[in-house]
Amino acid sequence: MSRTRLVIGNWKMNGSRDDNAALLRELVFEAKKYSAIEMAVCPPAVYLDGVGQQIGGSPIRLGAQDLCEQAAAGAFTGEIHGNMLKEFGCRYVLVGHSERRSLYGETDERVAQKFVTAQVCGLVPVLCLGETLADREDGSTEAVLARQLDAVVASAGIAALRDAVIAYEPVWAIGTGRTASPEQAQAAHAFLRRRLAESDAKIAGSVPLLYGGSVNAENAASLFEQPDVDGGLIGGASLKASAFLAICAAAQARNGQ
Repeated sequence: MSRTRLVIGNWKMNGSRDDNAALLRELVFEAKKYSAIEMAVCPPAVYLDGVGQQIGGSPIRLGAQDLCEQAAAGAFTGEIHGNMLKEFGCRYVLVGHSERRSLYGETDERVAQKFVTAQVCGLVPVLCLGETLADREDGSTEAVLARQLDAVVASAGIAALRDAVIAYEPVWAIGTGRTASPEQAQAAHAFLRRRLAESDAKIAGSVPLLYGGSVNAENAASLFEQPDVDGGLIGGASLKASAFLAICAAAQARNGQ
């Protein structure tokens, strides 16, 4: 079954207006070479307007790193409503990134609320799932992934996954230089697809599953060769145009382009 090949750059809390402009000039110039995949960047919220203007007219999509779970605007100081992200041209929004879960205490239930709100606002949620090193070492990887995924399915319904992306990001591989082996990544992705298939085989076969966790120009090809890995959620490597474009080239090669 055909699935979107997608590479998303998550800039995290990095960048400046000058750095962003230099990076995007190169990405925009090269983007048309990667017509077989979809490219997106998720800058810090304060840069969404400027980044959106610079990528306007190019194939690169805009995404946000987070949103408020509240469906209605109101007295939630410091939060960002999904309609605001949509107004600035965002297509994607990350929900449940491991740093939001581990550093800011976001629960599975809150992540599920954010997922629902994102779709209500017309955004495509990128649902981030992943286990810690302790989880992996004690053999509970699949239990953790099932718990995180099931919370969203229970709240949003399986049909909501038709218009969503899932990113598997093992916490122990994010920003550490450690990467899940291609076989480990494939095993986790295959498990997630099987879990979805228990509710809807068609959706399970079509939802894009991205791998995130120290993906770089050197390991991208071997990761993307796995049958259930449809692209990447890229952190540090997305801050350097040559590295990000090399990863995009690896994803495009997976499509035989």
